[in-house]
Parts: sequence; structure tokens; C-alpha cells
Amino acid sequence: MLSGYLVTVLTTIGIYIILALSLNIITGYAGQISLGHAAFMGIGAYASALLYTKTGLGFWPAFVLAGLVAGLVGAVLAVPCLRVRDDFLAITTMGINFVIEAVFLYIPFFGAGMGIGGINPPALFGTELGKPAFLGLVLLVIVLTIAADRWLARSWIGLGWAAIREDEQAAGAMGIDVVRFKVLAFTLGSAGAGLAGSLYAHFLTFIMPVNFSFGQSIVILSMVVFGGIGTLRGPIVGAIVLGALPEISRPAMEYRTLLYGVLLLLLMRFQPDGILGDGSLIVRWWRRLARSGSNVKPTNDDCKLTNDRTG
Repeated sequence: MLSGYLVTVLTTIGIYIILALSLNIITGYAGQISLGHAAFMGIGAYASALLYTKTGLGFWPAFVLAGLVAGLVGAVLAVPCLRVRDDFLAITTMGINFVIEAVFLYIPFFGAGMGIGGINPPALFGTELGKPAFLGLVLLVIVLTIAADRWLARSWIGLGWAAIREDEQAAGAMGIDVVRFKVLAFTLGSAGAGLAGSLYAHFLTFIMPVNFSFGQSIVILSMVVFGGIGTLRGPIVGAIVLGALPEISRPAMEYRTLLYGVLLLLLMRFQPDGILGDGSLIVRWWRRLARSGSNVKPTNDDCKLTNDRTG
């Protein structure tokens, strides 16, 4: 049996995996910079919390609606973001994070600085889920997210995103609707963050605007870049490693954002594809090892054994 502390850590890492995979749709597959992903996590968390506490809606419909609300807001905010690129897009998405956080912080309807409490864990058949069961729910959402990710990456949608990521102008010249594909990426990525935010709110049972600050966006982006942007394995490994790192290095907790920033700079300089990206040292070493293993010539004993078996 897992201890309560370990279950809490694993649940938090699981939520980060969902967040990293959802951000990877925007930054990894579609090639769009986003520095405000925590804002959509917050939108999902607050939407789920308000639906639960103010309207009496249960967790399950609130969970679905939280993803829809975050996805809709992401689609609306994607339109002005499409007018800018590169550094200007990064600044715009960063500004969105500060605006959303300010809305939660200063408007009384959202609890202002006091946050929102009384958010109970989900219940199933009238029984409230304990921490181990909630961890199982998070794992189920991760499996479904991975399945959706694999389908998107292998579909014509993934091909369109790949073309835009490699060369946006060439993709438009080939007849790809760049605007529609970008909006779709922001919508799906934001919806995934909203679902993660709903799980986060019902796991903590109390949320505040500081939970969805710009620093949280940097943490999520660090996980994607660290693991390997544009791959399925990268965000998962990045979320596991960087999600567990604060628990391992608690004395440096106050400098976590600084450490993540330094880590991003080092990765961009020496390993821009992350530790498990397609061009990373580990992946290239593994591929060379696999090729060398497949090119091993058979020995005389192997040939003799083969001849004995065949005739």
C-alpha cells in the first residue's frame, strides 16, 4: 500500500503530465510559443470550482464543462495571438497569463485574494473518492490523453501541424488553412489544461490565484522542453522528473522558478530537443546502438547451426 504522502506526490505529477501533454500540442506539434498555459489551467479550475460550489453541479459534469470552457476561451484568445509570431507571440501569451490571474485576484465573484474553498473530491456511486482512488482517476485521464495524443499526431491534423511547425509560409502555399489549424491547436491544448485544472481544484479542495501564476506556466513549459518537445515521451518524462524534483530538493524550494529558468537556458543552448527529443544525445546514442546491433555479422557457429536446422 502506498503512503498518503506518496499518493499525493504521484497525483500531482499525474496532473502535471496532463498539463505537459496539452501544452505539447500547442508548442510541440503546432510550433506555437505559449508562456501562459497556467492561465487555462486556472480557467478550468475556477470553472469547475464555481460550478460545484455555486450551482451545486456534481464533479463529473463540472469536469467536462471545465474543459469546454477552457477550450472555448483558448479558441477566442487564439485569434488575436495569430496576428503575432515568435517573440511577440511569447509576450502576448505571457500577458494573457497576467490578465487572467488579475481577474481571479481582484474580482469578488472569483473569490478575489481569498480564493475558493469547499471543493470536495469527486464521488462515485455516492461514495467520495479517497486519495488512492483519485490517483486512479488521474491515471485514467492520462491514458485517455495519451490515446488522443497518438491519434492526433498520426492523423491529417498532426500532419498539418507538422507542416506549420516546419515552415508556416510553405504550409499556407500548399493549401493548408494555417489559421484553422492554429486555432484548433490552442483550443485542444487549452481544453486539456482545463481538465487538468479541474482535477487540481478537486484534489486540493481549495484554490487561489497564485496557484496559476506565470511561474506555474514556466514550470509546465520546462517539463515539455526538458523531456523533449514535439514527442509523446518527452513531456511525460519531463513531468515525472521535474514534478518529483521539488520533493527531492525541498531546501531549494524558494528558488524553483530560478532553477527552471536556468535549466531552460542550458537546454536551449546545449540540448534544444530535450533529453529525449528526436535529436537528443540519448536518442541518437540509442539509435546508433540499435543500428550497430542489427548490423552484427553472423559467426561461423551461427551459420553452421542454421545449416543444420535447414537441412
